Amino acid sequence: MGGKITYFFLATVLVIVFGVVALEGVLLMLTGEPAAMGMGAVAFLLPFVGAWFLWHTTRFARNAHRLARELEAEGGLPADESKRTAGGRIDRDTADALFAERRAETEGSPNDWRCWFRLAIAYHDARDTPRARKAMQRAITLHDGGTSPSGARISPAGD
Repeated sequence: MGGKITYFFLATVLVIVFGVVALEGVLLMLTGEPAAMGMGAVAFLLPFVGAWFLWHTTRFARNAHRLARELEAEGGLPADESKRTAGGRIDRDTADALFAERRAETEGSPNDWRCWFRLAIAYHDARDTPRARKAMQRAITLHDGGTSPSGARISPAGD
């Protein structure tokens, strides 16, 4: 619950900053000076780009949590079998071994969102965030029966 509160707080602060930047952009545009008007137009548009990214990130997180809750209810979430270093990080060899298992599982059932979800966790444990995100997006797409936002396909091997 603490993570949700922190996320909500930071998102709220970010939206307030977006508002301040947009207001400053409007004020710069009202000066009538060409350079200031150009900077004001950019400053006015940046919050919209930031809001779009915030919305997509929030939607991704909500969808991933929705799938996690469903998989947990089914008893399909993998147990944390990883050895940890003294600093609390997952041991690289353990993460690689678990990743190989999850990849084989996903290659055996490429249309099962549960396999892709577990593969995303394995990618995350192996500290491969971009592939973890793509695998999670694939799990969400398979679960919801739609098409991926980017239309890109990802193979279990990450190719």
